[in-house]
Amino acid sequence: MSLLRRYFGSPGAHLRSVALIEGLSFVLLLFVAMPLKYGADMPMAVRIVGASHGALFIWLGWLVLSGMRNRGRSMEWATRIMVAALLPFGPFVIDRRLRAEADEEVAA
Repeated sequence: MSLLRRYFGSPGAHLRSVALIEGLSFVLLLFVAMPLKYGADMPMAVRIVGASHGALFIWLGWLVLSGMRNRGRSMEWATRIMVAALLPFGPFVIDRRLRAEADEEVAA
């Protein structure tokens, strides 16, 4: 299985990729940009990383809603993903489950 197909070959793989990137942007916001803003007086770091994180969060929310509508996923599934996105390192915790779902879709 090629790397591109694994990460973008199915709706589940696309969701997983965006969730991981969104999680990384949250970690960067909390542990890099915020210390730069308050410790080194560089507020531009939060503006850039914060805007990127916000856009990625909205994209993730759209993909989750799309998964509920087009793939028949439950409200519990959507809630689990969105709550994980609100917690630092949350998307990395649920990644195993998202990977299993994506692999099932690619195999089918």
